[in-house]
Amino acid sequence: MTGRLLRPDGLSGRIALLLSLALATAHLVIAGILYLDRETQAGQSLLAAELGRLDRLVAAMLRAGPATRAEILQLAQSETLSLSLSDAPLDMTGLDPVPPDLVRQIRTMPSLAEATGGIAAPAPYTAPRLILSVPIDGSAGDGSRLVAALRLDAAFLPARSPGRLALILGLPFALVLAFGLGFVRRLVLPLQQMASAARAFGHGQRGVRLAEDGLRELRDLARAFNEMQDRLAAAEAERLRMVAAVGHDLRTPLTSLRIRAEMLDEDEAEPIIRTIEDMAVMAETLIAYARGARDAEPIRHFDLRELLERLCDECGCTLIAADPAGMRGQPVALGRALRNLLDNARRYGTDTRVTLTAAKACLTVQIDDDGPGIPPERIETLFRPFERGEASRNPDTGGSVWDWPSQEP
Repeated sequence: MTGRLLRPDGLSGRIALLLSLALATAHLVIAGILYLDRETQAGQSLLAAELGRLDRLVAAMLRAGPATRAEILQLAQSETLSLSLSDAPLDMTGLDPVPPDLVRQIRTMPSLAEATGGIAAPAPYTAPRLILSVPIDGSAGDGSRLVAALRLDAAFLPARSPGRLALILGLPFALVLAFGLGFVRRLVLPLQQMASAARAFGHGQRGVRLAEDGLRELRDLARAFNEMQDRLAAAEAERLRMVAAVGHDLRTPLTSLRIRAEMLDEDEAEPIIRTIEDMAVMAETLIAYARGARDAEPIRHFDLRELLERLCDECGCTLIAADPAGMRGQPVALGRALRNLLDNARRYGTDTRVTLTAAKACLTVQIDDDGPGIPPERIETLFRPFERGEASRNPDTGGSVWDWPSQEP
């Protein structure tokens, strides 16, 4: 039970834990700073009390005569304050300047308004001291100045400053921000992986799987995505099997019909045989499409010039190519695509020329003929399966017409 509270399984629990830790951290830091601030206030109060005591002592020294002053000095000595009389000005050698806040506080004391002094630099393992030299009405030889040394170990603490206020406000903010950024990063990373997997799936990669771990909501989302992939892959495989089965099943009756048609007179047989050939093209197209969409040909190294030489010999085209052109790819699929282009060029035109050029890391195959060409507005649609440049069922143009939904490559 304790483990589930410290590491919640759900997203809402993690957010609640983050907020709790952030608020607890901020309160602890603020409480610590307030405690230190209370110590500062206590030190300032103690320092003010000591300065007030010193002010009253100087006032008493000013009113007293020389004999009484010595008695006052004897009685005023303490662990935190030591007093002495001197005729010489205060030697500032080795003393640090008095902080401005403390100077203003001293100037508010009536008897210390004309005092000069400094901070005795702390020696190892000793506390710093505030050294003040206050002029009094004494004759030469009796000590015309009162020198007071006030220990500042517990009393003197730095006063508030803009930097201290920035620390009070900035430290909790920085800690909460660090907690929040770490949590958001851990939360966004699985979502980014899901977005990449969905993008890859949309581009035809069916083997992308998401790890079903992490927070409960993310696990459910990954499981749903994987199940969706499985269902879509199964539906696509079933559809391709149906297409391939239709193509295979059409071969036998078409062959039988052709044999029977060839037994007829030539005039009667010619249109029947032409129709059977069109149906055979449709059946072979179905089989080729199902096989190409289902079976991924491995990528390997081959010579593109050799592939073009063989295709041009079979189709009676002219090849213009100088050097061998090695590349990595799928030669069977590429050969089928090039063969279709050459067949179309030979069917719709004459004098077909194939040019292979190489520039840096790019190989370019250009097929030229004197046919009618393809209208620019029809070029994009020809990349869809079973799409033809001419939508009529004219048997003289060959090919097959098939109403098939568009698919992304």
